[in-house]
Amino acid sequence: MKTGYLIIFLFFQSIILSYGQIIKVIDKEDKNPVSDVAIVNELNTKFIYTNRSGQADISLFPETDTICFQHFTYERVCYTRAQLSELDFSVFLTRKLFAFEDFVISANRWEQKRNEVPNRITMVLKPEVQLLNPQTSADLIGISGEVFIQKSQLGGGSPMIRGFATNRVLIVVDGIRMNNAIYREGNIQNIISLDPASVESAEIIFGPGATVYGSDAIGGVMDFHTKKALFSTGEKVYVKADALTRYSTANKEKTGHFDLNIGGKKIAFLSGITFSDYDHLRMGSKGNPDYTRPEYVFTTDGRDSVGRNPNHNTQVYSGYSQINTLNKLRMRLAEGVDITVANHYSRLSNVPRYDRLIQYKSGRLRYGEWYYGPQVWMMNSIQSEIRKETLLFDAATITLAQQNYKESRHDREFGKTTINEQFDKVGIVSFNADFDKKLKTSNQYVYYGLEYFYNNVKSDAEKRNINTGELTPSASRYPDGRNIYSGAALYAGYKNNLNEKITISTGARYNFAWLNSTIKDNSYYNMPFDEISLINGALTGSGGMVLKINERLHFNANISTGFRAPNIDDVGKIFDPAPGVVVVPNPDLEPEYAYNADIGLSKDFSGIVHIDITAFFTYLNNAMIRHDFSFNGQDSILYNGDMCRVQAITNASFAKVMGTHFNVLANITEFLKLKSNITFTKGHEKGNIPLRHAAPLFGSTHIVMKIKSFNADLYSVYNGAKRYEDMPPSETDKPYMYASDENGKPWSPGWVTFNLKLSYDISEWAVINAGVENILDNRYRPYASGIAAPGRNFVLSLRVII
Repeated sequence: MKTGYLIIFLFFQSIILSYGQIIKVIDKEDKNPVSDVAIVNELNTKFIYTNRSGQADISLFPETDTICFQHFTYERVCYTRAQLSELDFSVFLTRKLFAFEDFVISANRWEQKRNEVPNRITMVLKPEVQLLNPQTSADLIGISGEVFIQKSQLGGGSPMIRGFATNRVLIVVDGIRMNNAIYREGNIQNIISLDPASVESAEIIFGPGATVYGSDAIGGVMDFHTKKALFSTGEKVYVKADALTRYSTANKEKTGHFDLNIGGKKIAFLSGITFSDYDHLRMGSKGNPDYTRPEYVFTTDGRDSVGRNPNHNTQVYSGYSQINTLNKLRMRLAEGVDITVANHYSRLSNVPRYDRLIQYKSGRLRYGEWYYGPQVWMMNSIQSEIRKETLLFDAATITLAQQNYKESRHDREFGKTTINEQFDKVGIVSFNADFDKKLKTSNQYVYYGLEYFYNNVKSDAEKRNINTGELTPSASRYPDGRNIYSGAALYAGYKNNLNEKITISTGARYNFAWLNSTIKDNSYYNMPFDEISLINGALTGSGGMVLKINERLHFNANISTGFRAPNIDDVGKIFDPAPGVVVVPNPDLEPEYAYNADIGLSKDFSGIVHIDITAFFTYLNNAMIRHDFSFNGQDSILYNGDMCRVQAITNASFAKVMGTHFNVLANITEFLKLKSNITFTKGHEKGNIPLRHAAPLFGSTHIVMKIKSFNADLYSVYNGAKRYEDMPPSETDKPYMYASDENGKPWSPGWVTFNLKLSYDISEWAVINAGVENILDNRYRPYASGIAAPGRNFVLSLRVII
């Protein structure tokens, strides 16, 4: 009887599959099914993805459509419906000699061919992330080898791009800007709020050349795409579960991740959670002894004492934990019309500010406590994607988002019973509308859109007695009254494939920003003002060209302008960035403007070697940089009991940045490939003062092997030195973070690490990863970082996909 039911089931299943026009995508070499292949029409107005069995239902494509199959590790192919029928609806894909994505999204928010974009764009793709196993999203973006990552503490990660960082680089998640009104000039750690286990891919666009992004995108844009809720591509409900567990020895990391996708034809749901716990980070044992941690402060019954560290390489008080969740509900209202409702949530535990905990004052550790309170980020969004040919657009994306961000700072000097506590909250509302249109009977494209965002900052402070719990009011980090920062913009762009060899692109954007900040209680500092009000606007633009000299030699050039308006942090903050220094508000701050040019050349040598080189130059006019200042006619004031030199963010006339990126890909054998890149950056402001965020020479070299189910990556990461004379005053003021040269001056030595990562597909549904980082156990600290990097680190993880 059971056999009869099985025969009936298989009979009806075959009818369903034939009716649904199921196609199967297969690897030409090993004949295995290929999942996550994008199946699109030529206008990109319809698309689906293959499931784990390499199958998809293509019945949504009309008989007249040409259907294309694309995946970043395979050559793109296109067929008509008649051709697919002749192939018995089986498509065989050929692996690329060089595995990189043919299409990018970040340049104008719409998918376009990579070789038609004049900007330099680098991608970090899912297989690379799964093999290299980054702990945070800062580590994930560092995988590119073209973004320098600074860390003040283990729970941190501040990207530097082309000599700019923090509030001069833009972080975008699923088309929504993360940057807010309190992104500071100093280093930030907001990027780690994003869960790397939920990231599908990331794109880095270098320079201010993308008119769709506007203010803050001077150094570049980091555009993260998180996992989508996937519909069923057949008649059955599509169910996919992804689980990951990982352990690392250097900080005793314990990470667990789980997400579940349930998709029908018209509705799909994705839910995921990640929890990570990190202990004190152990640095390497070989190298500069200046970085070791010989002692630390501990508190017993309200009394501080200094204890000897039994292992000087253990960075005591650096551990923390983090939880992330992601939920998405996706609905197909009609053919070509999708709506996605999404929620991102992240919460960090208290995070010790390690670089402050190693400061000394009068020969003794300065702080008994210094930590960030829980950093909480929540983003809710509703996004509508319309892919239909209309008079005004072929595709449109409309996004409404709301974010809540919370951070706090807590510091107490050694031996004191009072801890200073500052609490800051930011509420953000944003709206984006982006449109794309191909002009009829031509290779011309236009894209246009608008953006609006609104930030409301609340800032409070208090002093708390650690023994009695008594609270007393204190001066807040930002003005304690109204703090509003908003912006709006309109943009438009144009692309024309003049012929098979030349593509030109141009765009313009008008940016408008306004800020209002008020002081309610002026008794703490006696400010010479009680309100800051700024209104700024600017027109920015870009123009670029791609010249395909021949099939293997391409040249691109791009000129662009950028703009950044002062935010609440720039004009209204009071804090101490270094011992003996205090930064005060500057109500007269003006916007800064960037003028950028870059040229690039890529050459393919018979499919064996691919070389890519880009040179860039940026001139920043009216640059906002921290300089000595006066407050009520004084160059020094009393701050937290110390006499401190006064500084403020000022418009420092100009800054210049120049440099090069160099990349090479090589096929050594069928199974062995080499990938290497190096970045050189040089920057200074007026008076030939080095720029703070101009990173030293840095890069990486990977030798990658893939044999069927086995992958290996033997790679090296390297940094050049930053000598004392090449460092700005803002860094030389912090000698406790650096090694000492032969003259006793602070400097950042160069370093190199060797690393190995392995992965093996145990089965169709399970992958085991293992690796060792910093094999030689070198002790080093990246430039501008307050914490030494991990020593020899063994990593083991298991991923299960069912």
